[in-house]
Amino acid sequence: MVRCGGGKFTRFEGAVNNENLQSLQCDHIDILQQRYSQALEAHQYDALLISSGAAPMRYADDQAYPYQGFGPFVHWTGWPQLEHSWLLVRPNARPTLWVYAPDDFWHARAELPDDPWLEAMDIYLTSTPGTPTLDHCGRLAVVGDPVTLAGIAGDHNPPQLLANLEEARVRKTPYEVQCLDIANARAAPGHRAAIGAFHNGGSEFDIRLAYQAATRQPEPLAPYPSIVGLNEHAAILHYQQADNAPPERSRSLLIDAGYRYRGYGSDITRTTAGVGQGRFQALVAGLESLQRRLCEAVSPGTAFVELHRIAHLGLAALLQAADLVHGLDEETLVAEGITRAFFPHGLGHLLGVQVHDVAGKPTPPPPDAPFLRCTRTLEPGMVVTVEPGLYFIPALLQSLLQDGLGGHLNRPLLDELMPCGGVRIEDNVLVCESGHRNLTRAHLP
Repeated sequence: MVRCGGGKFTRFEGAVNNENLQSLQCDHIDILQQRYSQALEAHQYDALLISSGAAPMRYADDQAYPYQGFGPFVHWTGWPQLEHSWLLVRPNARPTLWVYAPDDFWHARAELPDDPWLEAMDIYLTSTPGTPTLDHCGRLAVVGDPVTLAGIAGDHNPPQLLANLEEARVRKTPYEVQCLDIANARAAPGHRAAIGAFHNGGSEFDIRLAYQAATRQPEPLAPYPSIVGLNEHAAILHYQQADNAPPERSRSLLIDAGYRYRGYGSDITRTTAGVGQGRFQALVAGLESLQRRLCEAVSPGTAFVELHRIAHLGLAALLQAADLVHGLDEETLVAEGITRAFFPHGLGHLLGVQVHDVAGKPTPPPPDAPFLRCTRTLEPGMVVTVEPGLYFIPALLQSLLQDGLGGHLNRPLLDELMPCGGVRIEDNVLVCESGHRNLTRAHLP
């Protein structure tokens, strides 16, 4: 039952055309109904009201901050840009969706896609951003940004229920896997275009534009701001700038960029050596080989913490082979923290409607891997990133050079490679019933 007022709507870009995907999405809604009903019944709630959220306004300004929808709302609807909307979920009852679509000459209105999954819901288009009127809901839980929940009756963001809702997102449905696969496919032309722009002498800004032009997705709609770092900037893990002018000599490119499809984002990184950077190219090739071996190790029952440790042992072997360190065995390089100076972040994370998806750390990361975002044992249906790195970060290496282990480092070679910044290779990998499927390499070898 769809109830809406008059007026025209803008096209909803995530509309599904493929019949198989439409069928998978209907199954996805059925699965979510089961999972959320079980969570509500377990915590003795009669209904759950989910807020989409809304972009907060900047202080002393009439402009809003960039907006991304609340995870559970996107989990159901695939609408990460929809604001002031609500979804009511009850066990053994049709969900009710209120879509905020005002008569507004300032902005385009949201359009309901012509997709079969909407037939499973009662849908209302509203012209006001307020909370819907709820009758006979019984014990109600309300989840979302606390700012949007002010004044609403019910239990706000009950922690135990939220934990169950996050757990419901860990194992992806076939529909979610298909969306993530499409997100990888649509990011691939962008990465190829970015590498082409780099080889043509482009600046960081030129390369970002090349990526957006090839993917046909503006950066505000992407799952995260693209990281495009040339030379030393590749050593800044979340580099957020974009120089307009190309460097005098382009030694390296690191691009970390994805695509969002119906709320699900790919997260892909590639590193390219510039002309005449033979030693750095050897490191790129070495890390590429290590990354592929790590992806091959993804399978049910594998502890991600152990995979992270294997990555450090592999990096230790690469550092030795490249003559960056000498005189210590691989276990010692890991135990003494030398590999962490070159690879300070975690091996990867869960992926879904959030880039760093929820429920990845049921237990804290080990002390020697404080930034690891996944401590789970892998299970079928999980999608993880696998992204080892090898960086020349001045602050970390300087500290290492000054302690008692500094004599084991090849300082002249470090000085030579420092202007290249670093290497990161990242794929998105689905854990299958037996083994895995690399969603990225199917589209971007």
